[in-house]
Amino acid sequence: MAPFKLSGARAGRARGSRVRAVTRRAGAAPFLLLALILILPFSSCAKKTPPPPPPPAVEVAPATQQDVSLTTEWVGTLDGYVNAEIRPQVEGYVLRQSYREGTFVHRGDVLFEIDPRQFQASLESAQAELARAQAAAERAKLDVSRFTPLVAEKAISQQELDNALSAARQAQANVDAARAAVERARLNTAWTKVTSPIDGISGIAKAQVGNLVNGQTVMTTVSQVDPIKVYFSPSEQEYMAWSQAGRGGLFGPASKGSLELVFSDGTVYPHKGDPLLQDRNVDTRTGTITVAGVFPNPDRQLRPGQFAKVHAVTKMLKGALLVPQRAVSELQGSYQVAVVGADNKVEMRTVQLGDRLGTLWLVTAGLKPGERIVVEGVQKVKAGTLIDPKPVPPPSVPSPSPAGPGVPGGGRT
Repeated sequence: MAPFKLSGARAGRARGSRVRAVTRRAGAAPFLLLALILILPFSSCAKKTPPPPPPPAVEVAPATQQDVSLTTEWVGTLDGYVNAEIRPQVEGYVLRQSYREGTFVHRGDVLFEIDPRQFQASLESAQAELARAQAAAERAKLDVSRFTPLVAEKAISQQELDNALSAARQAQANVDAARAAVERARLNTAWTKVTSPIDGISGIAKAQVGNLVNGQTVMTTVSQVDPIKVYFSPSEQEYMAWSQAGRGGLFGPASKGSLELVFSDGTVYPHKGDPLLQDRNVDTRTGTITVAGVFPNPDRQLRPGQFAKVHAVTKMLKGALLVPQRAVSELQGSYQVAVVGADNKVEMRTVQLGDRLGTLWLVTAGLKPGERIVVEGVQKVKAGTLIDPKPVPPPSVPSPSPAGPGVPGGGRT
């Protein structure tokens, strides 16, 4: 069967219908796009704009101005106020040790005994010689007494009397020499008991029982530790500044109790010390001068040879301007603080720093007293930032605090 075919007129009408349908579909797209463009602005205007974030809350405090004292720190070495090296004054063998090492001994306490037998024999020999000399002197005196009236009677010559007088004087001289020999022998016998010349702490014995000792032998050492000395070495510049400081300087009337001792664990010694003396010269190799201070040591807690830090007030500053360390930021070798203006906006300002006092910096330029600075939350702000200031108490200076290293003008450790 042959396929069905449309006539030419009907096929033309079908093609026209399809073309009109496609045209209608294509023509609708511009109208839809135009509608969307007109509707979108109205829909976006309908949404609310979010509010700006609140200003960051930071802690602010005024830069304070007050009088402060700068404390410098040195490493000191403790030493006995008096260190007595115990040496024997006679030669002999050590017979016994009469003290317990490391204990406190008093002046005159016997520390060692040297074999005294040879010295006792020498004493007895000297005493016998003295007795012989005294007998000779008595005989000479009797001769003078007997010859004197005989010369008046011309029974003997004047020459014989003169000889008797000379013999009497010679005999008396022999008595004096023999008496000195007895005293010397007695001293040697007494020196066989080696005693302490001072009150102090005894050291470990360096001479043992049975050793042969003489005047060159150091048997032990006794140190007076109450009070006790501390030696430290400030630089020439520090020494001059300290000597020229107010309140009389290094050895002025106000220097009493001006030294403080701090142990390696940070413990502060409860008793204050006084400057005692300074060496006669500056060491040309190190540029330092040795200074000695003295501290009371009633409990004998401190011992010679200990190391400790010595703090001393070396300078007084009037009206110093101080800010907390945490308020200072470093940028490419310069130091900045965030200054808060009257409108609560931040200004980043460069400042110059001096000594460090505990947790504070001394500001020498770039800041005025009373200006508000950001002390907590510096990382939240930059120049021009509007902030919500939270006032905190102004910083206070610890008393005393050593000036710290790290910036120009910092203290020496």
